[in-house]
Amino acid sequence: MAQQFMNVDRNLAMELVRVTEAAALAASRWVGKGDKIAADGAAVDAMRAAIDSVAMDGVVVIGEGEKDEAPMLFIGERVGTLAPGAPKVEIAVDPIDGTTLTSKGMPNAVAVIGMSEAGTLYDSHGLFYMNKIATGPDAANVVDISAPVLTNLQNVAKAKGMKVSELTVCVLDRPRHADLVKEIRAAGGRIKFISDGDVAGCIMTCLPGTGVDLYLGTGGAPECVITACALKCLGGALQAKPWPRPDTDDAAQAKAKGLDLNSVLDLDDLAKGDNTFFACTGITDGELVRGVHYSNGYATTESLVMRSKTGTVRRIVAQHRIDKVRQYGFAEQ
Repeated sequence: MAQQFMNVDRNLAMELVRVTEAAALAASRWVGKGDKIAADGAAVDAMRAAIDSVAMDGVVVIGEGEKDEAPMLFIGERVGTLAPGAPKVEIAVDPIDGTTLTSKGMPNAVAVIGMSEAGTLYDSHGLFYMNKIATGPDAANVVDISAPVLTNLQNVAKAKGMKVSELTVCVLDRPRHADLVKEIRAAGGRIKFISDGDVAGCIMTCLPGTGVDLYLGTGGAPECVITACALKCLGGALQAKPWPRPDTDDAAQAKAKGLDLNSVLDLDDLAKGDNTFFACTGITDGELVRGVHYSNGYATTESLVMRSKTGTVRRIVAQHRIDKVRQYGFAEQ
């Protein structure tokens, strides 16, 4: 990898985890209360307040939308201390991956952030969706998004020393995946449906103990870039193809911005740098991390913190005094 990308010489992920902890703590007050907009707003406010404490000169490239759509964490916004000499980086954020999961108190809602050197994260060209395939290190070299479902399941099973009937495929539970589900079942694979949160769904394929071997299906394009930051740290594989929504002008807009709708993107297209960072903190309990738990004046969080340059993955459990974390912006509900 070209050395011009190597301008970050410390593990900023250890600072980023404070940002995802802040967002998770703020969102946790809204778990199960049926108001995903309020939950997301609380997480955005907290993440934005915390991110400026990180010693970096960052630009949000995946965020809450364009400046006229979002008051903060908008695409193009500069974040961090912005101090002279601070590393120049690009940021991909999702204050809540799984707003519906949060509002319903369902598993696997997380606050996530990805980061890489300036000029290395993919511009999703305003596209809403991408078709994706993801798997862990054991099968990273055998998946092909252009191949039939059966072929991918057979190759993954062989690489992992399993039978196809023993594989579990994670799929977003959406009507658009009806044919995909039929193909997986016809091949003999098992399915784990998730209602939201495909960042977590893809990461599950890389971590032991989650029971997920492969992710297939169409999900958010911005989330694809965030996922790439994580899978680059974990040694997994991620491939994606643009997926314009039927009966919309997605295709025309993407072409106008120069996007090849037939392109196949891999990890090095989505996150070019060799020094990629990722952090996530649980909001609700899930296979990746536990959610926020309250007890005796403390809130306990669990986070994953990763860096691709060293291949380091840390699991951090932290206790936060509730009277000290109100600065994160969550109020009693």
